[in-house]
Amino acid sequence: MAMTVATTTIPGNLAAQLRHSQRRKKAFAISLTLPLLIFLLATFIVPIGALLMRAIENPEVASTLANTVKVLDKWDRTTNPPDEAYAALATDFANIAEQSDAGGLARRLNSEISGARSLVMGTFRALPFEAGLTPAQVKAHMLELDPRWGELGYWRAIAKNGSRWTPDYLLASVDLKRDIQGEIVNVDPESAAFFKILMRTFSVSAVVTVFCLLLGYPLAYWLSTLTPRQANILMILVLVPFWTSVLVRSAAWIVLLQTNGLINRFFLDLGLINEPLPLLFNRVGVIIAMVHILLPFMILPLYSVMKSVPPTYLRAAVSLGSSPLAAFFRVYMPQTFPGMGAGGLLVFILSIGYYVTPALLGGADDQMLSYYIAQYTNVTVNWGMACALGAVLLSATLVLYAVYRRVVKSELSLG
Repeated sequence: MAMTVATTTIPGNLAAQLRHSQRRKKAFAISLTLPLLIFLLATFIVPIGALLMRAIENPEVASTLANTVKVLDKWDRTTNPPDEAYAALATDFANIAEQSDAGGLARRLNSEISGARSLVMGTFRALPFEAGLTPAQVKAHMLELDPRWGELGYWRAIAKNGSRWTPDYLLASVDLKRDIQGEIVNVDPESAAFFKILMRTFSVSAVVTVFCLLLGYPLAYWLSTLTPRQANILMILVLVPFWTSVLVRSAAWIVLLQTNGLINRFFLDLGLINEPLPLLFNRVGVIIAMVHILLPFMILPLYSVMKSVPPTYLRAAVSLGSSPLAAFFRVYMPQTFPGMGAGGLLVFILSIGYYVTPALLGGADDQMLSYYIAQYTNVTVNWGMACALGAVLLSATLVLYAVYRRVVKSELSLG
């Protein structure tokens, strides 16, 4: 009887102890990673969520002109607004406590129709009117104050932005807009700019990635063939750009590429050119500086992959009758595709977010999307548009990463 009890109870106790031990190990592992998770949540996830929310948030009109928006909900946007809309507008302006709120409203409406800033701020300073006026009297006073209140464009801008949430910023970031009736249409050809800027950002990033690959691949291959001591010494030279500020490196390229810079002087002294080459404040200077800055991000993934490829593979292919060049391209290079993909993705993603280098070395037609994000943030103070453009960059990054993952999985499955 004692032997039977022992054989039936001990396995159950061991299983419970095992489950308890596993739970303790999981809890300990989570406790170790919890500070990092909290840090990522506070510095990465929450800011990105706030950026995406601000890209569709439109609080200026909805919070400041609530009564006016309520009246305009029933307006057909083709005839003159009712007298009650003028009365509601005067009431809303009188209720604005801070001038900063009026300024935010003025900037938002001015982004929709030119002249709204002066109209809003002038009306804000002139109100309130005397009490007891009828809606018709308020309308007469508003038109006397500024005849532009009789134009439908300003009222349509208020009605269009009456909702707290809007797709207008995201639509504008891809050269789309909503018309009077709320339908999504293309912007006017002379106003279309962001799609062209986005394509410019991708094209510059692609060119920089290709040049980094062409320069980084042979250098990484050479480093992988050296002894560990030699490779470590030369790798220090590769990593030197990591230890120098991007601003300092960009300023150094200004010295090198300017009309009387070292590069032009070198070519002139050799007699290779008759006049200085235009290397600064154009696309050439931007690409040269970006390639120099981002080249280590291509070399490091390539070097790590090349070090894992046994050198005996090339010797075996040559011993079996292949030429050295054919053995390199058919045996060695396919094994380095993961490094090429990782380095190319890293360089491209870093390139599309570059701001300092194009701003310092490029011209007006060489600025990338990040430049306009900074403009909307610091100059025009249009946070919605800045966040919408940031969302476009984020979406492009996620799409590129998804494509990279799919390509890598397909290569692994074929392998």
